[in-house]
Amino acid sequence: MTDRPVVPSPAAALRSVAVFCGSNFGASAEYAEAARALGAALATRGIRLVYGGTNKGLMGVLADAVLGAGGEAVGVINRRLHERGHLHPALTAHEVVDHMRIRKARMAELADAFVAMPGGLGTLEELFEAATLTQLGDHSKACGALNVRGFYDPMRTMLDRAVDEGFLKAEHRDMVVIDADPQRLLDALQAWQAPTVTKWIGQPGS
Repeated sequence: MTDRPVVPSPAAALRSVAVFCGSNFGASAEYAEAARALGAALATRGIRLVYGGTNKGLMGVLADAVLGAGGEAVGVINRRLHERGHLHPALTAHEVVDHMRIRKARMAELADAFVAMPGGLGTLEELFEAATLTQLGDHSKACGALNVRGFYDPMRTMLDRAVDEGFLKAEHRDMVVIDADPQRLLDALQAWQAPTVTKWIGQPGS
């Protein structure tokens, strides 16, 4: 079969954004400041926050900012963390699920787009899984990274290397929107359209 283009669908309104971010605060106060700015931007635009449901680290700062600005914050938390008392106490709504895989799937169902703030292994894994599902066409949702203190500059370099080495098409590298400003990032996610190529390079695709 030929590597036929995928017809893009028009951008839809962002009603809900899933945000992945650290359950720690990070080494600089700028990370919490950025979480507050993103939370305020979501609330001002009437975009519901979907996130991991805890009160820890940047996750708690983000939820507090959304709720403090009059927005909606929905948490999806796994049972183990819920039993440890990590659930944010003031969320608009929350769901308790059995494990992390269900948590990620449910967050994806509830979200129209994804944003990763700085974070650790879980944050990076969640961002790449969401982007991979968009690449494969399992969903057609924008993915972005809030590049606080240049945190995602190494990821940009890594994706460039993947393109140079023939493992990734430039369209799929560019699919992940990276910006240091929350408002510009949300604008870009709103305007985003899915790539019009399949993932295979130099071989038949479908």
